[in-house]
Amino acid sequence: MADQFVAVEIPRSESPEKHVDAAEGEEEVNDCPIGQLKLVGTIVSSSIYFGTAWWLHSTVEHICDPSQLPDGSPWTCPGDDGFYNASIIWGVVGPMRMFTKYGVYPEMNWFFLIGFLAPVPVWLLSRKFPEKKWIRLIHMPLILGSTMGMPPARSVNYLMWGVVGLFFNLYIYKKFKVWWARHTYVLSAALDAGIAFMAVVLYFTLQAKDIAGPDWWDLTTEDHCPLARCPTAPGIEVKGCPAL
Repeated sequence: MADQFVAVEIPRSESPEKHVDAAEGEEEVNDCPIGQLKLVGTIVSSSIYFGTAWWLHSTVEHICDPSQLPDGSPWTCPGDDGFYNASIIWGVVGPMRMFTKYGVYPEMNWFFLIGFLAPVPVWLLSRKFPEKKWIRLIHMPLILGSTMGMPPARSVNYLMWGVVGLFFNLYIYKKFKVWWARHTYVLSAALDAGIAFMAVVLYFTLQAKDIAGPDWWDLTTEDHCPLARCPTAPGIEVKGCPAL
C-alpha cells in the first residue's frame, strides 16, 4: 500500500515542475520569431524614417524654420523643435542653470509640491459634498499629466480636446449611454486612423503642390498671442517685444 501510495504521489509532485519547464520552453520558442520580427521591423522602419527625413530635407525649402515658411505650412516641425529645446535644456545648458537658484526658473520646482497636493482639495470637497457627483470626476493627475504634450501641442489644441472630450464623455454618455458604450472607442480609433489617412491624402493632393489650405483663424501654428515668444528675463531686447 505504501509503495502504491508513493508511486501515485511522485508524478503529482513532479508535474508542476514539468509544467513550468514546458511553459518556459514554449515562451522561449515563441520569443525567437518575435525577436527576429522585431529586428527586421526595426531595420525596415529605421531605414524608411531615415530615407523619408533625407528626402524631405532635400526637397522642402526652409523646412523646420517657421520664420521662413508661409502661414499654414505643414513643415514647421513642432515636435522636433520641442525635442531640440529639451536637448538644449537638459544637455547643453543643464538643469542647474535652469531650475535652481543659479538659473532663471527656480520657481518651477514648486510645481512638484503643487502636483503632489493637488488631488487633496478635490478629495476633501468630494467628502464634504457627496451629493455633488461631478466633483469626483475631477482627476488632477490626468489634468496636469496631460500637459506633458505641450509643446508641441498648444493651448488651442487643449481647448479643442477638452470640448470634444466633454461632449462625448459627458453629454453623449448621459443621453445616449448605449450608443456610447457601443461606438465611442470605435469612433475614437476611426478618428485617429482618419487623421493619419487624411495626412497622406492632403500631402499628395495639396501640400506637395505648395497649397497650404484655406486661410482661416487657426492656420498659424501659434497661440494667437504675439508676446508668447518674448523673453521674460530682464535686460534682453528682442524686436517687437517689450523690454523688462
